[in-house]
Amino acid sequence: MTHAPAGLAAPRAARAARHRLWWCLMGAAALLLSLDQFVKWTIATSLPRGEVMAITAWFNLVHVLNPGASFSFLAEAGGWQLHALTAVGVVVSAALAVLLWRGIRGRLVSAAYVGLIGGALGNVADRLRIGAVVDYLDLHWRGMHWPAFNLADIFIVGSAALLIVASLGSRDDSREVGRRGTT
Repeated sequence: MTHAPAGLAAPRAARAARHRLWWCLMGAAALLLSLDQFVKWTIATSLPRGEVMAITAWFNLVHVLNPGASFSFLAEAGGWQLHALTAVGVVVSAALAVLLWRGIRGRLVSAAYVGLIGGALGNVADRLRIGAVVDYLDLHWRGMHWPAFNLADIFIVGSAALLIVASLGSRDDSREVGRRGTT
């Protein structure tokens, strides 16, 4: 049995650990995607389309199909948006997966990328399966309704909030090293 030179063992071990972490992160994204799809399946099989189930004075469960993006943006665009939004969801998810493969320093950023991948692919799955996204959460107050949304949308918005929080946190150590090297 041959052993790697001491100088190569540490980088290989670090790379192997990073790749194991990547698979765990992708598993977490798949779990979010699966949870989103399960909830949408439950709504679709138990609540007829267009029905409203009042839960509280400000919250309903509904079953609506959204062929557009957030807030029904592009819902009346004539069909091309299905392909464009699907492509954007797949490309963004792939890009984030590549960034995670290369290694992200912050846990918040990693968690945000996982949520973005899970949420985006949850909505992509709907678009590929039925040509629209299943929305079912309806918040309202005194006759004013927020556009219906779903768990995938919560993952996406929550992940965007995590990225904002992460950007407000400590800066990259490389900037500090660069400053110290010039003084």
